[in-house]
Amino acid sequence: MRTTRSVDSVQFLPFLTTDINNLSWMSYGALKGDGTLIFVNATGAVLQTAYILVYLHYCPRKRPVLLQTATLLGVLLLGFGYFWLLVPNLEARLRQLGLFCSVFTISMYLSPLADLAKIIQTRSTQRLSFPLTIATLLTSASWTLYGFRRGDPYIMVPNLPGVLTSVIRLWLFWKYSQEQDRNHLLLQT
Repeated sequence: MRTTRSVDSVQFLPFLTTDINNLSWMSYGALKGDGTLIFVNATGAVLQTAYILVYLHYCPRKRPVLLQTATLLGVLLLGFGYFWLLVPNLEARLRQLGLFCSVFTISMYLSPLADLAKIIQTRSTQRLSFPLTIATLLTSASWTLYGFRRGDPYIMVPNLPGVLTSVIRLWLFWKYSQEQDRNHLLLQT
């Protein structure tokens, strides 16, 4: 974004859902007393928030971005209010918050596939980030193993779609190689 001073080839939704996801898991980690969950997700939330601010800086149409951000923050605040004020039982709160976090994790992993039809139609993976795909694969596989090791299905199960969607994206990179992307660009000029 800084190089091109543009957000044209960058998807916003995956980073917004990841930020909300980090904040939710940080809360789950605090409730469980899991320092690893707290540290990793606090770091992720800071980085994702910085990304959102940079995106907002370079985005020509700020209103839709601010509206999406405000909507998801509102959902997050309502969720926190519910879990911390209306669910007094610690075990019930942990289960419900785990389920809430799981839903956000799954949405985070599925959001890059929103452009799947466009990718197949254009036979181009320009809308996808290869480094992000690799990072997602490694991260989701790590969290799946961590959840398995801790015996926590709320961590393990929702990270499995991350592994699956990363494999799908890697397959798309293989199927629509860089050569096809260059041909697609030549056709557009």
